[in-house]
Amino acid sequence: MMMSVRSVVERLGQAHAAQPTSSQVWYDDIPGSICGPEDGPWPRTFTRLGTSEAWAKLAQASDPQRLSYGPHGRWCADAVNFQPFSGTRSQDRYAMQQLDIGGRMWMFTAVFDGHLGDATVEHAAYHMPIIVREFLEEITRKHRGRAVPPPLIADMFSSAIQAFDDAIANDVLDLFPGGLQSVMDMPDEKIYAILNDHATGGLNFKKARLCMYGTTALVALVDPDHENLWVANLGDCQGVMISETEHRTWNFEVLTTNHNGTNKHEVQRVKNEHPGEPECVIDNRVLGAIAPFRCIGDTPFKQPPEFTRRILYNLFPGGHDTSLWEEFLVRNLTPPYISAMPEVTHYPLGASQKQLRKYLVLASDGFTDICGEAQRNVIERWLQCVESGSDSCEMDNMALQLLWQGLGGDSVAVSKVLTLDLDVPWLDDVSIVVQSL
Repeated sequence: MMMSVRSVVERLGQAHAAQPTSSQVWYDDIPGSICGPEDGPWPRTFTRLGTSEAWAKLAQASDPQRLSYGPHGRWCADAVNFQPFSGTRSQDRYAMQQLDIGGRMWMFTAVFDGHLGDATVEHAAYHMPIIVREFLEEITRKHRGRAVPPPLIADMFSSAIQAFDDAIANDVLDLFPGGLQSVMDMPDEKIYAILNDHATGGLNFKKARLCMYGTTALVALVDPDHENLWVANLGDCQGVMISETEHRTWNFEVLTTNHNGTNKHEVQRVKNEHPGEPECVIDNRVLGAIAPFRCIGDTPFKQPPEFTRRILYNLFPGGHDTSLWEEFLVRNLTPPYISAMPEVTHYPLGASQKQLRKYLVLASDGFTDICGEAQRNVIERWLQCVESGSDSCEMDNMALQLLWQGLGGDSVAVSKVLTLDLDVPWLDDVSIVVQSL
């Protein structure tokens, strides 16, 4: 059952005794800061909170949730979504669901990091579990009750995600009999009327709007016997496995690679797929415009430029400033340039080692940004807190505890992030799922 910590938040918020005091902070004192000297004058004011109040406000800002699963709720998945600036809505999302496949429960968890807008990331967080369930049902039927080999589950996982992405553009093209070619000969007024159907519910408009935006995706699946984990990755979110050894020490294993311009293999892959196109990657960005090399949505990078010019330019309200779009559309010669094929990792959970504890951390790049090079230390401090039941951890949500440690691990550091007096965002969105295994 999904549980909120609202009542605990209220109790802790009432418990603090000390009156908050004001202090000052510089932009480079904020972990993962996305602001700089131009956002000054610096230093800026923040409010020092007591420990209990800092925990309460952090929980209020990140809405921690828990989903228990397995026999008698043996395991759980905890999640937070955090953006401290009240003037913007987080474009991160997460998903935690149990998928009932023939009476057997699979565990689905995911984080999504949206960009340009939140329509596509919202769509992914809601519908991705649905399509994965449908593909699981199909492969289970084909095997007639027999165990499905892990490599076939990995292939199914990849196919489900790619089919989900394909549907975003195909659902729009299906509005025009004859596909994109028919759109080329259609007057703008007719295209506009088909797309902008607000008077009749706006379904066509909602379909087309999904093509305007995109999201990275990091999706995990655990089988009903709790013997196998699959992690599928598109983009620059990060999956980390933290596993206990027989000697009561901890191993840390990053299960994902970044699909962006910092990964030379990804850059070379795109260049190999588009020979003779030196502008397919410029300044470590696809077509010089976008950072992720793999993601959901971002249809202008996956369809011919006519799709954007004839369809998306006609979306309400019309009359878009297309100059930024045209900067990369003129380089769009042989799409797709962005891939929706995830890297899928299979991780055996080890039936013989079930007495040893394991934690899977799924996090958007906002979390790796606030940790920086100290991420291993952050996780080690979090483990000490979780394992010792320390009084410094005033809530039992594992994702919230990890966020606290990432922000600095004490009330002053967390206060800087929560109460900074600034009129622009100072942190990227942060989504974290921590799953016990």
